[in-house]
Formats: sequence, C-alpha cells, structure tokens
Amino acid sequence: MSWVRDEDVQGYATVTENLEVVPVSGQETLARPCATVSAGMGENNKNTASSFQQVLRTSPMDFWRLWYVGFVVTTVRWLETVAMGIVVYQQTGSALVVAMITMLRLVPMGLFGAFLGAFAERFDRRLTLAGIVGLMMVTSALLSVVAFRGALEVWHLAVASFINGCGWATDNPLRRVMMGEVMGRDRMAIAMALDVGAGNVSRMVGPAVGGLLLAGVGIEGAFLLSVALYASAVAATLMVQSHIPSSPGAGAVLARTWEGVALIFSDRRLGAIMAVTVIYNVFAWPFTSMIPVIGTDRLLLGPEGVGLLTSIDGVGAFAGCFLLALWLTPGWHARAYVGGTAAYLVGLIGFAAAPTPLLAGVALVVTGLAGATFATLQATLVYLAAPIEMRSRILGVLSVCIGTGPIGFVWLGWLADFIGAPEATAITGVMGLLALAATWPLWRRI
Repeated sequence: MSWVRDEDVQGYATVTENLEVVPVSGQETLARPCATVSAGMGENNKNTASSFQQVLRTSPMDFWRLWYVGFVVTTVRWLETVAMGIVVYQQTGSALVVAMITMLRLVPMGLFGAFLGAFAERFDRRLTLAGIVGLMMVTSALLSVVAFRGALEVWHLAVASFINGCGWATDNPLRRVMMGEVMGRDRMAIAMALDVGAGNVSRMVGPAVGGLLLAGVGIEGAFLLSVALYASAVAATLMVQSHIPSSPGAGAVLARTWEGVALIFSDRRLGAIMAVTVIYNVFAWPFTSMIPVIGTDRLLLGPEGVGLLTSIDGVGAFAGCFLLALWLTPGWHARAYVGGTAAYLVGLIGFAAAPTPLLAGVALVVTGLAGATFATLQATLVYLAAPIEMRSRILGVLSVCIGTGPIGFVWLGWLADFIGAPEATAITGVMGLLALAATWPLWRRI
C-alpha cells in the first residue's frame, strides 16, 4: 500500500488501476486498489456541464455574497487603475511613474502576504473582511474629496494604491478561504472559475466605466462610484452567516508563518505552483500598466478608447472562465495552468507589436483567455494541495509570490522610459517565455 494526499486522487483513477480513498488521521488518505470504482476522463467530460449546472443551483447564498464582494472589489480596482493611469500619465508623461502607481497595489502582497495568512486565522474572517473593504471605501472617499477641491496630486494616488493593495493582499487568505469552506473542496475548481469569471467581468466593466467617467465628469466621479460599490460590498460581507472558527494556537503568527513557508520548500508540487506564479507576475502581469501608455502614444486613443481597449482583455477572460467551468477536468489542471501562462506571454507580445487598435484588441482577447485559465487554477491548485489546517497560511505565501510583481513593474517601467513601451513590453514577454522554459524541471511535477 502507498499513502497519498486526497488532492492527488480527487476521485479519479488516472494511472493504471482504480483506487478507493479511505480517510485516515491527519491530512492524508489511504489509496488502495478497488474493483468497484471506475473513472475516466471521457465520462467526466460528459458530466461536467451537468455538474456545473448543479453547482449553480445548489451553491449556498454565502458563496454568492462572497462572490459579489470579489466582483465589487475587482471592479473598483480596474476602474481606479485605468483612471489613475491616465491621470498620472497626463500629469507626468512618464511610463515609469504609471507603472509605479500600479506596482504599489502589489507591494503589500510581497511585504505582508505570508503574515496575513497566519494573522487571518486569529480572528473572525467575516468581520475582518468587512473591515478591510470598509478601509478601502474610506480611502476612495478621501480621494474624491481631494479631487473635488482640485488638489489631487500623484502622491495621493500612490498612497491610496498602497492602502488598497493591502486589502488586495488579504483576498486569498480571507475571502477565498471562506469561499472554499462554504463550497467544499469537491466544488472548489468550479467555485474559483465563477469567482475569476466575476473578476473578469469587472475587467470589462471597470476600465470602460473608468474611462467614460474620467472623460465625462473627472476622476472625482470615478472615486464616488467606488465608494458606493464598496458600501454594498461591506453590507454583503456582514450578511455572510457561515462562521469559520479561529485555528487552535493561531496566536503564534511568526511560527505559523514559517511553517507555511517551510512546507512550500519541502513540497515539490506546491513549490512548482509558486514558481510559475512568480514567472507570471514578474514577466506577464506588469504589461497591463502599459496599456494606457501604448493606447495613448502608439494607438492614439483618448480616455474612452483606452478604457474600452483595456476592457477587451476582460471579454476574453470572461469567455475563458465560462469555458473552464463547463469543460475543464482535474486531469488537465496542471497543463492548463502552465499553458495559460505561456499563452498569456505570447498574447502580450502580440499586443506590443499590434499597429492598430483592432489587432491590439485581438491580442488582448488572447491574454484574457489565458489569464483566466491561470488565475482560476492558481488558487485551485494551491487550495487542493495544501493541508486543510494550513490553507490560509499557504494562500498567504501565494500572495507573497504574487507580490513579486513589483519587480516586473519597475523593470518594465524603466525599460519603457528608455526604449519605448511597445519594445519594452515585447522584450519582457520573451524573457518570460525563456524563464518558463528554463523552469520546466520544476513545473512538470505539478
């Protein structure tokens, strides 16, 4: 007999024999031959659509409340990112400064992500989430007041981006852990597809609305809408009825944080997932900060055009999430995760080389599809691979890996100021593909 973790079996006989999963103590299960269990990807493909429909019908209201909170927070993030990017570029004319403002939303993940995972285990997650969303609401309210007075400066936007980044850093160890507990591990992949799908709808809505508001009433209008949306998210959070008790011994934050980090280094599968996450966030994701720059300088678009162009990425991402929810099966999780990263890098190179808004839009559809695949499976793979009592901590470490993005933002912004945004974006994409190829011995184990 051999011992395997339950996430490695997932109810499928993927090798040469059927397996029966027998729960035992701890976080492991015993897998043994069993003639009564049959599995196969063909049967699973037939049942995926009906399973998706069943999840939609049976998902508890708490899941949809948490789903709505994620949708609102992501919508505001994209709305403000585009509006801030255009305003900062108009005031400074520097692609590097634009990249820095976007980068500040990621810095807290790198600085505090691992600690937030352990810290979240000490408190009522529902109230903590409501407090964090409320803090972001207050930040947007203050920015709207400053903007109405005509005193808005770049440093105000920088501080706000950092504060809102602190809220973003809590999403994995707080809201997504709550979603997983509400839905259960068997429905986690579909839950993440729906969650990422909501985020990608926000990528269609947020940039377009941000550009239109900026052109119509000014950036203060964008901030006022953010306040209203955040208020509704706070209300939805407080309506969540599920309670996740604090973990035993959760007071030792530093010790528990180190346990999560040590597990990443000792578990090859978790380590490989984190390595691909770092590649994506250093070489792929930062290109989004160049969309306003390339849209303005190369494609000659105004604020409305830049907002609409940015939203096209969300169109592709929404379509990708829908396809994943319908057809993706556990046997394809790892290949889709790595393949999505590679396709995203190819898509951003195409965007950088596009001579017209139409071709740029096509490239952004590709990055949207690929990004949805990556984002859905990133949290899903980590959630399923992590021991149950350590999920918040491991997802906190995931936030740290996402927080490596500032390295890419600094690099891309500097290079764009030096040789131009399109050229810098294309070079960074090529570097990402090379890094992905070089780490093949790691991610082939996912």
